[in-house]
Amino acid sequence: MGIDAVDVRRPEQLDAVDALIIPGGESTTIGKLAAQYGLIPKVRERAAAGMPVWGTCAGAIFIAKDVPQHPHPIAELMDIQVERNAFGRQVDSFEQDLDIPAIGDEPFHAVFIRAPRIARAGPDVEVLARLDDGTIVAARQGRLLATSFHPELTPDRRLHEHFLSLART
Repeated sequence: MGIDAVDVRRPEQLDAVDALIIPGGESTTIGKLAAQYGLIPKVRERAAAGMPVWGTCAGAIFIAKDVPQHPHPIAELMDIQVERNAFGRQVDSFEQDLDIPAIGDEPFHAVFIRAPRIARAGPDVEVLARLDDGTIVAARQGRLLATSFHPELTPDRRLHEHFLSLART
């Protein structure tokens, strides 16, 4: 997509990036390692200064301000409440086409793997996508983006382009 992507593992590396994607994986591990390496204060500082941050799946859990019954460290950036493993276990993973008007008229094919759901969005949070039952699965607050699904698992680059546009403004 015409950008240089780098792994960020230490706080000082955040000074060299214009935007940050916190990927899926295991939210407990992400939080524990981020705390151990001192990343959380630096992520908060950079996000407060306007750096775009996108949390996908476990990354959405990590950037949420409220994650009930999650005793591990999180960055607490975005005014959303996220429920872990909201759709069930690994075998309950699914795919669904979503309407996301912010990225265009064509549906976005979303892959949900042991996915969280956004249970509540604060007043400054824009809901970008919902499932048919109304469950929030994508949201934006300023330069913060959260998705319950894994957009990197499809060839559709529109969400990535949307995130990059946040870094360019």
